[in-house]
Amino acid sequence: MNKPTMKAWLVDQPTGIAALQRLEVPRPVPQAGEVLVQITAAALNFSDLLMLKGQYQVKPPPPFSPGQEIAGRVVEAPPGSTLRVGDRIAAKVEWGGFADCAAVRETMAIRLPESLDDAAAATLPVVWPTAWIALHERARLQPGETVLVHAAAGGVGLACLQLVRAAGARAIALVGHRAKFEACRAAGADEVVSMEDSWADIVREHGGADVVVDTVGGDATLQSLRCIARNGRLLLVGFSSGQIPQIPANRLLLKNLSALGVYWSHDWSLAQVQRAVDALLGLHARGAIRIAPGRSYTFAELPLALQDLAQRGTVGKSVLLAETFGDLA
Repeated sequence: MNKPTMKAWLVDQPTGIAALQRLEVPRPVPQAGEVLVQITAAALNFSDLLMLKGQYQVKPPPPFSPGQEIAGRVVEAPPGSTLRVGDRIAAKVEWGGFADCAAVRETMAIRLPESLDDAAAATLPVVWPTAWIALHERARLQPGETVLVHAAAGGVGLACLQLVRAAGARAIALVGHRAKFEACRAAGADEVVSMEDSWADIVREHGGADVVVDTVGGDATLQSLRCIARNGRLLLVGFSSGQIPQIPANRLLLKNLSALGVYWSHDWSLAQVQRAVDALLGLHARGAIRIAPGRSYTFAELPLALQDLAQRGTVGKSVLLAETFGDLA
């Protein structure tokens, strides 16, 4: 008997976007504690680009399918599972999201409300918990504080802007160029500044930042130390510049600053992730935040979508949508 197959984007040698091939491969077989999900939408992350080049901390054995955020419906569930066939879920996966199906750990699955369509739901599992954990669990954001958000027109950035507004705090959005100003204002930014300008001086003129959300690294981190307020918190979320900064400890000392890493995992911080997701769905239900995708592509357009992401040509979270969606054979 032939094993069921599916289409998936595969990488044999992790040398970049050009290494991607869309092939017919065996459908994954769920292991203990997993369900099989038919994918209707998958979101892109900057870490996908790193994984394609073998530069991400998670290095799947080749050949592998990249993709870490999905939405879809359960098509296989083991006896005793808390999930049922037909349930709509979103989930983070370690890899394998740019395919027709994925095996998903039950502990990573998020049951979806009817108010979230699949494209929006695919943007939920990674950037929104990251933004919430950064602001509320790590920085302990307080109403009235000022937050500087780097790469504010990206997925984590736009989520942070909305969460800052929902918390009654003030947001300063930092973007690469002025074309992204309007998207940041729509997400709740009180001020928007461009990296083309002397942005650290501008932030200082606005009183400085109590909290800095840094997803960029490199010189941007060092410039942030110039405009962060006394007793401020520097949140280290990522290094999209490709440069890991060497933070001068004397700057931390003289301003009484805290540099805080932001990293979570279903393996060792599951309760934290569940708190974040529950809080986010509650905010969504009340209309305090809007979970939505940026640009949509078909699954066949994955290389184009990744090129746009790599060239910083996107606003918010890019999403792949399945070309067809029917019963699995």
